[in-house]
This record gives sequence, structure tokens and C-alpha cells, in this order.
Amino acid sequence: MKTNVFKKLDGKKLKIAIVQARFNEVVTDGLKAGAVAALKEAGVLEKNIQILQVPGAFEIPLVCKKIALAKKFDGIIALGAIIKGDTAHFEYVAGGTTTGIMGVMLETVTPIAFGVLTTEDKKQAEVRSRNDQSNKGKEAASALIETIGVIKNIEKK
Repeated sequence: MKTNVFKKLDGKKLKIAIVQARFNEVVTDGLKAGAVAALKEAGVLEKNIQILQVPGAFEIPLVCKKIALAKKFDGIIALGAIIKGDTAHFEYVAGGTTTGIMGVMLETVTPIAFGVLTTEDKKQAEVRSRNDQSNKGKEAASALIETIGVIKNIEKK
């Protein structure tokens, strides 16, 4: 049995779109900073990173779909912060956003990294968007680069 081991992908030729929700912007700005830093570490050129902002997390799937259908990017990073409140709104937005992003990814066969936080409170969201190793935007970008590499390896064979 042969295991497909991911080889470091040179990101210089990759074009990446980031869809960032403005709602909870302090948190999503932190996620964006982490994602951009990880992309640059992977060699992605700043000119090949496009950031598109949307009002909130619920709008992310639609914009991801438009980006994927345009076929101008190798992958997409979805960034948002859905923080639980006192109503069921959290469940509807989190569930719809998650299902929507997954549907777009599978339907369009476009890698989309899920960097949408779903937290119990604002403090949890802030911890996950700090400028350190716990930054989920950075994690999402790294996962996207690896996924693109695996797909490119499959397509070569």
C-alpha cells in the first residue's frame, strides 16, 4: 500500500480568494491577518490574494459559489465568526453557513477552507483569532494549501 504524502507546494502560482464576514469584524480581521500570513509563508504572492468582504457569515456561501464558478482562483478561504447568543439564531446561521460552504465546495470541486468560528462567547472567538499559533485563519489557509497540493497530485496521475 502506498500513502500519498503531501509535498510542500510552491504557492507562487496560486491565486487565492478570501471571503471575510464583516460582522464581528475585530475577530474576522484577526482571522484574515492569520490567513494572509500563512499564505505568504506558503509562497503565495500578495498580488494573488483577493479579499472580498460580505456583511455576515450567512452571505459567505453565495459569494464562494460566484468565485468558484468564475474559475479564476485555485481555492477559497471562508472567514467568519458566529458567536452564540440567547436565541436559536446561532444554530440557523452556523448550520446554514456550514452546509452552504460544503455544498459549494462539492458542487464546484473547488477547495474551500472553513475558517468560520462558531463559539460560545466573544472571548473564545478572540482567542481563536489572536496573532499566534491558535489563529484559525492561519490554520484554514494552511489546510487550503495542503488540499490544493493533494488535488494537484491526483490530477497529475
